[in-house]
Amino acid sequence: MSKVTNLNQFRKQQARVKKREQGSVNAEKFGRSKAEKALQESRATKERRDLDGHQREHDE
Repeated sequence: MSKVTNLNQFRKQQARVKKREQGSVNAEKFGRSKAEKALQESRATKERRDLDGHQREHDE
């Protein structure tokens, strides 16, 4: 005798597997570690600070 398969459960399981795979691909493509995010933020802050330091002051 063969085993009965619920097609709705099978379809939902396949959809979950696809989403999990897509999530893994996106994590590889766009994911950054906490250290990388902090480093980039600190560099951006320093660049803004340096740029502001080079601005001329307006005498009014």
